[in-house]
Amino acid sequence: MKTKHLLGMGLIAILAILIVNNPYTTTYLNDLVHDSFPVNAKPDDLYEQILEAAKHYDAPPQDAKIDRVWKAMPGYNGIKVDVKASYNKMKDGKFDSRKLVFKQIPPSTHLKDLPPAPIYRGHPDKPMIGFLINVAWGNEYLPDMLATLKKHHVQATFFLEGRWVKENPDLAQMIASDGHELGNHSYSHPKMERLGAAQAREELVKTNEIIEATTGEKPVWFGPPSGGFNDQTVFVASELGMSTVLWTVDTIDWQKPSPETILERVMSKIHPGAMILMHPTDSTEKALDSLIGQIKERNLKIGSVSKLMDEEYMIKLEP
Repeated sequence: MKTKHLLGMGLIAILAILIVNNPYTTTYLNDLVHDSFPVNAKPDDLYEQILEAAKHYDAPPQDAKIDRVWKAMPGYNGIKVDVKASYNKMKDGKFDSRKLVFKQIPPSTHLKDLPPAPIYRGHPDKPMIGFLINVAWGNEYLPDMLATLKKHHVQATFFLEGRWVKENPDLAQMIASDGHELGNHSYSHPKMERLGAAQAREELVKTNEIIEATTGEKPVWFGPPSGGFNDQTVFVASELGMSTVLWTVDTIDWQKPSPETILERVMSKIHPGAMILMHPTDSTEKALDSLIGQIKERNLKIGSVSKLMDEEYMIKLEP
């Protein structure tokens, strides 16, 4: 009986050694780690190609943070290739990067988790820029600017002065109906850095109320007039559910430069995550079509502040 027991144990040991040293076992275990390959399937060239592509595309998530220079900066999702789903999608057995399936991996810390701080740009790894359009005047240029944005399927964030909305409800509704995001630009365009907390709150509350009553949209971004603010301004905006937004690149279009000057100012400083400040002016209206075209030639998308600040990883597929 003892001999049979020893013999059985010996056979089990031999079997274990054979299993561990079997190349198919190693592959199977690797597949389990990647959570990607169908059970009982043998590895093939397509599977190996997908695994190799995964090494190229996989990226870890990045947390939102307070940067020493750029202050509040949004986080950015990581991505991981879903090898099993990608393999199943390429049923013809040919590798095609366009059929890769990705999983977005969110960061641990988000913009909303940070203490109140101004925002000057989006995440530098995100191939997108944002248009910030401050509106307190320039009515005559708005229709053509809106037409150009619509032509290029571009959505921007328009920071509206509350007093302007009260006087121009039809134009405010026109901006909103085109799908653009609406931000708060104060009520009477004061120097916000000189206001006490109660006055700052009144400016922002009145503007939010009139924008929401006119368009149905409640602003979540505050763009201080002339970029003037202090810590108190930022805290008051935060208490009202808004983040304070500045800019990365200024067109300085209120000085009435030539359209060519605006193009040079922006394109010499453009980079992923940048926020471009402009106003409804004759120069900007004339430069806008070329500006959008040149930005897109840099393989940068254009979006609203909310779109620029979201954490969605923008995947650029290699051919």
